[in-house]
Amino acid sequence: MRQSVAPTRASHAASSINSQPPNPAALARLQEKKKEFEAVAALEKASATFVKRIEGLGDDCDVMADAGFVHGQVLEQWPNMFRILSLFLANKDRPNESQDNGRHSSSAGDGSCLVRIPIDELQTSKPVT
Repeated sequence: MRQSVAPTRASHAASSINSQPPNPAALARLQEKKKEFEAVAALEKASATFVKRIEGLGDDCDVMADAGFVHGQVLEQWPNMFRILSLFLANKDRPNESQDNGRHSSSAGDGSCLVRIPIDELQTSKPVT
């Protein structure tokens, strides 16, 4: 087997780089490329920040869409509630058979029933998202 002669040879490329003075045009081009690279890096960073902000806006739009859907469901129930109230008022104005017999109707029949709403529990519970 023969030994390699590569380590003993001097590199021609290294000597040619060291012996020649730096080319001003090449240095100017290198500076231009460095500035271009820095600009691209800054643009990439700004784009990433912009994407995060747009995703946040998208999340906010999703929340508003869900709120609009729930709002629509609530509004959908109002005609039903008015129909029920009108039925109640119509039944209230009609004479009841129990009143004809001399007996008074219960408090539920005249619409004065009390309902307990747990406000404290509603205020402490977390909203559904």
